[in-house]
Amino acid sequence: MKYCNRITIAKPLEVVIKKLDSVDNMKHWQEGLIRSEHISGTPGEFGARMNLVYNFGNTKIELKETITKRNLPHELHATYNTKGMYNIQQNYFRTTNEGSTEWVAEYEYLPTNFFMRMMTIAMPGIFKKESLKYMVNFKNFVEKGVSVANA
Repeated sequence: MKYCNRITIAKPLEVVIKKLDSVDNMKHWQEGLIRSEHISGTPGEFGARMNLVYNFGNTKIELKETITKRNLPHELHATYNTKGMYNIQQNYFRTTNEGSTEWVAEYEYLPTNFFMRMMTIAMPGIFKKESLKYMVNFKNFVEKGVSVANA
């Protein structure tokens, strides 16, 4: 399953990337994040690996993130691997004519088990809605200082 989300953040590119490129800021816009642990490589750089643990009600999800391309301030790509799903995410950033930042995120979900394959077929909207929610959370954090960690 492939799709794309796009959002405009009313802040300059440099401000957006500085907020995005901080592990400490992740808790402010990635709802459910309870822990991030560096595994290998230079944090945030090409090839770096990190373990991310999320809590969604009674469900804990653990993801392994690998940075596959880092060309900031314009591109940041990563893969995420968890039980049943492999996700490729490509993020592109550009300055708009108004001086804001446009963030385009391209997603590809590759299910690795039958259950997740059925989820991507039967309920693709869940994936799209969740990824857009994170983008909106990040926009609110950058523009207004609103943190999901305080919710």
